[in-house]
Amino acid sequence: MISSHIDRRTLIRSATSVLGVAALGELFPAWAQSGTHGATPMAGVLSGEDIALKVGHSPFSVGGRRGHAITVNGTLPAPLIRLREGQNVRISVTNSLDEDTSIHWHGLIVPFQFDGVPGISFPGIRPGETFRYEFPVRQSGTYWYHSHSGMQEAVGHYGPIIIDPAGADPVTFDREHVIVLSDWSFLHPHVVLSKLKQVGGYFNRQKQTLTGLLQGKDQSQAERLKWAKMRMDPTDISDVTGSTYTYLINGHGTAENWTGLFVPGERVRLRIINASAMTNFNVRVPGLPMTIVQADGQHVQPVETDEFQIGIAETYDVIVRPGDAAAYGLIAEALDRSGLCRATLAPQIGPAGPVPPLRERPLLTMRDMGMGDMDMGGTGGEPGVIDLSAPEGADPMAGMDHGSMKMRDPSVAPGVKMGPGVATLSPMPADRTGDRPTGLEDVPHRVLTYHDLAALAPNPDPRQPTRTLDIHLTANMERYMWSFDGVKLSDGAAPIAFRHNERVRVNLINDTMMPHPIHLHGHFFELVTGNPGHHPLKHTVNVLPGGKATFDLTADALGDWAFHCHMLLHMHAGMFRVITVRHGEDAA
Repeated sequence: MISSHIDRRTLIRSATSVLGVAALGELFPAWAQSGTHGATPMAGVLSGEDIALKVGHSPFSVGGRRGHAITVNGTLPAPLIRLREGQNVRISVTNSLDEDTSIHWHGLIVPFQFDGVPGISFPGIRPGETFRYEFPVRQSGTYWYHSHSGMQEAVGHYGPIIIDPAGADPVTFDREHVIVLSDWSFLHPHVVLSKLKQVGGYFNRQKQTLTGLLQGKDQSQAERLKWAKMRMDPTDISDVTGSTYTYLINGHGTAENWTGLFVPGERVRLRIINASAMTNFNVRVPGLPMTIVQADGQHVQPVETDEFQIGIAETYDVIVRPGDAAAYGLIAEALDRSGLCRATLAPQIGPAGPVPPLRERPLLTMRDMGMGDMDMGGTGGEPGVIDLSAPEGADPMAGMDHGSMKMRDPSVAPGVKMGPGVATLSPMPADRTGDRPTGLEDVPHRVLTYHDLAALAPNPDPRQPTRTLDIHLTANMERYMWSFDGVKLSDGAAPIAFRHNERVRVNLINDTMMPHPIHLHGHFFELVTGNPGHHPLKHTVNVLPGGKATFDLTADALGDWAFHCHMLLHMHAGMFRVITVRHGEDAA
């Protein structure tokens, strides 16, 4: 249970801090202000059966610069909504913008007409209108909400949701802090997208250099030439990087030093939400091990780790137990290591956790190209070796047992529509859910993988899947074209149909060299991780480059549901489909 005991000295320090923070950022809601105690009931939290939200324009400042944000109730992040499992809720959303808006309740199981996706589940909320969402609360855990209109999510339209369980919480803790990670650019997201369409690597300021070659930090000259012949860049890890993004924790940059308080010896629950538009983060608290207790709002068997990667739209609940009265840095580092944000966990306001130096940026490998662990130094014809230096027109995989599969051989993926939007197909995609994520392959400490996650309770549907469906994540990264199976939603892609309550195994095959956090609305699926009967329940899975991830789905929610990459620009550029669930007689 949460302890509400806070000593008088801490209260005085915190009150002084809040007054100081108000001058820095009047946009912060009470739960996100620096110096929060993390005890419930939290100030400024929205709860009950009737909640009112208003979407509007607000100024936003960080790092000494001022820009424009789209906010909810005038704050960034948006208000914390706290509900209880089993209640009913009515949420009235008023649009004071001069454009349409919407709210999607990310991870919540709601009737499809209240899922909040314009053009699929409802028309959207027009300027000046109020739309009332009404649904029963059927779950507990950590979730979030955001706009599904245009690219408003990238400019501030996001906030957290906590749902308390109807009964006892299996997670014991003394206090909690909500941690919302995000990325912020003073460039409008449409401008960002335009620049990426002009030059795919526009924001990549970490390309290989002559200095890196001479110092032996990057690829050798021979390796560079081979990658150049494929027109691929091993440093092309993130589309939008720290060259334009400021990374935020609860709306604060590193200099603003968001601080969450604790008393030494307490079990502190951190509810961590990745609400960023384009950034996967590597999260650690140097000096403190973290025990993962929830993933995507669902309880998992506790597992201790030192660092984990949180894909866009994922949530993780972790327990930390600071034993010393010290200031600890909570570090969210972009996976391409182009920037980071540091917040602080401390027993009092004032101290700041250390800011570690950025670690060396990673390089992509053959495994990230869907070629397994094949050797880059092929000699031509040697079994098991890909010869990437073969003359133009020759087959670089001629010496392999796989025969003549090429980087873009349609026989590899017969269901994919080939065309200019499909630059490559992965010849040998491997299940990478047990791999350490991009950038964390060689760190010396413990790193969470999906295989470490096991559901706390047995999976609810023990049936075996009756069919298997392959879905390819496809792209032409150079042209900034993204799709599923080579087809964008705007190209008239047909819905992916499921019969109500059927059990389907879905293989997500990543034919690109970037990770993709794939989100399915209206459902949880069982991520196949080698823990049969206790596979973790997820609503979002980050599919590593050149790899695949498999989940078992019980299609138990009637209606039309969005299915998309949660990298906002990838979704906007075409990596989006509709899942339709119908009764058997209607599914043909």
